[in-house]
Amino acid sequence: MTLDLRGYFSEFRGADPARIHLAAHSHHFWPDAACRGHRRALADAARLADRKWETVFGELMPRVQRGIAAVLALPDPATIAVAPNTHDFVRRLLSGLPAGAVPRILTSDSEFHSFTRQIARLEEDGLVAVERIAAEPFASFPERFASAARRGGHDLVYVSQVFFNSAATCGSLDEIAAAVRDRDALVVFDGYHGFMALPTALAASAGRAFYLAGGYKYAMAGEGVCFMHCPPGFAPRPRDTGWFAAFGALGGKGGGSVAYGPDGTRFMGATFDPTGLYRLAAVFDWMDEIGLTVEAIHAHVLGLQELFLAAVARAKVRPLGEARLVTPVVAGAARGHFLTFELAGAQALHDRLARANIVTDVRGARIRFGFGCYHTADDIESAVAAIARAID
Repeated sequence: MTLDLRGYFSEFRGADPARIHLAAHSHHFWPDAACRGHRRALADAARLADRKWETVFGELMPRVQRGIAAVLALPDPATIAVAPNTHDFVRRLLSGLPAGAVPRILTSDSEFHSFTRQIARLEEDGLVAVERIAAEPFASFPERFASAARRGGHDLVYVSQVFFNSAATCGSLDEIAAAVRDRDALVVFDGYHGFMALPTALAASAGRAFYLAGGYKYAMAGEGVCFMHCPPGFAPRPRDTGWFAAFGALGGKGGGSVAYGPDGTRFMGATFDPTGLYRLAAVFDWMDEIGLTVEAIHAHVLGLQELFLAAVARAKVRPLGEARLVTPVVAGAARGHFLTFELAGAQALHDRLARANIVTDVRGARIRFGFGCYHTADDIESAVAAIARAID
């Protein structure tokens, strides 16, 4: 049984009714609740001016932290820091690695550009040493990655929960965290394609692993609102630091050294636009109000993916039918909320669909189709019919 939440997305759906948006893995539509939250941010800024930060840190931030903690089954919302983008957190994590030696990093060969580009640049100058585990074949990745972690010798273990270029998953986060033998190594899960898409419980690993994600995609809250769960005791004093990181320092300066809070505030930066927090808080409130869960969204999207593939087969959409489905749709196998097709003409297909106002995205030889809770079964049927017409 799929959902029908179209009535809750009237602003985005109504802005361009002819648009067929199949890029929900890239930019999610906002529910009307998030649009109202955005307007509340403006109203509060106008009403409170300088005093708005009392509302942001005293009321809004705790609401967002509680919402994130509830989604991830985290025991303490205070471990959550926020930033405008996840790259801010990547820099601070790197700045928290041991000094005096070249940091050793274990990762996959399928991380998003934000991380991949940064460590590749550091690697050029010999500032980090990187071990990359191939994501494919996907079935064996969890054990291959855990085996590399068990061999040890790493300062940072960084892997995506869902790989951006395939929708395959890294496997059990708990098992990966448990496999890291180096006691002081930072274990980091990039949840940007997992948060609010795959049901995720971090309770067992909350004391060991970082988890970072944001609101732009499945959290339906737009840009500028990212977060990281920061396990106590790891990287207590990142060198890349902003003055907000002093908020939890309890007034102490640690014998003349720069003071940090012991909770997630140690990874905070400096002044940011709080508007995204309003939107994310509004999304959490809306979901609570209508009883919408991540589990229900996930089941809905998996159902839409099967409908899409069946419709493609019926409509004989040859380019997709003949392409390699990078992460096959197999019952019981974990996967993200988009389908990735590999074909030589991926860019040309993307461009042809774009001219027909059908929004997808392309990464090299791979074209991706994403599905969200604002899509219905009827949307998928009409979308595939439009795709068939566009490439006929």
